[in-house]
Amino acid sequence: MNDKRVLLNIEDSIAVVTLNRPEKSNAFDGVMWLALEEVAGKIKLNPEVRAVILTGAGKSFCGGLDINKAASEGINLQAKTLRSNYEALHYLSEVLTLYEKLPVPVIASINGGCIGLGLELALTCDIRLASEDAVFSIPEVVFGLVPDCGGTQRLPRLVGPAKARELIYTGDRIGADEAQRIGLVNRVYKAAELEDAAMHMAVKIAGNSPEAVQASKRCISRALSTSLEAGLQYETLAAEAVLGEKVKTMIRFEF
Repeated sequence: MNDKRVLLNIEDSIAVVTLNRPEKSNAFDGVMWLALEEVAGKIKLNPEVRAVILTGAGKSFCGGLDINKAASEGINLQAKTLRSNYEALHYLSEVLTLYEKLPVPVIASINGGCIGLGLELALTCDIRLASEDAVFSIPEVVFGLVPDCGGTQRLPRLVGPAKARELIYTGDRIGADEAQRIGLVNRVYKAAELEDAAMHMAVKIAGNSPEAVQASKRCISRALSTSLEAGLQYETLAAEAVLGEKVKTMIRFEF
């Protein structure tokens, strides 16, 4: 199905996913959603992948929804059978969530515009790296819409509710330095250095114990959705599973 609007390259345990509509600033249409779903499935089923880089071709990470195409043709999801507006919106949101749920860390390498759905996709990633010329905005309310692919839920968790309210209610744009200041992105690089920086981080992650990295990701995800007590219990069980028999030699006491 994938007509190359989303590219997947896997090499040396690193999967690079590239949004590939540069002539449209990598804005979403229906085919792109279906392609993202397909690519996420391929990564999930590939045990060799230890880290993922998500980026955009050309001068933008993702310009959001292709509004002109959506207005003239609708969001064509082809063979998907959806019975209500709720199911349709839920499907679109769940496609982005697939990247959050990947068992391995996902690094967003954000070049240029990261707007609307593009920002909501970046929010599903574990780590966000940006070029100095990156621009961020979640402008759905400007068009009479609600950020409906996780923006109202993930953004407050990342930057705090006050800043999230400001960005969502106004639709204002911020640059890379401000995005780093509020915790939206982890690091900012010169544009020419971003790709190498993302790969360097992915290689570093991939070189660590995959069991430990993946268990740590599960623990961190649990921390965001449960109480401290429940999270600590989950962490202990995850650590025990990774250590296995090694725990008997590392922790000296009688079993």
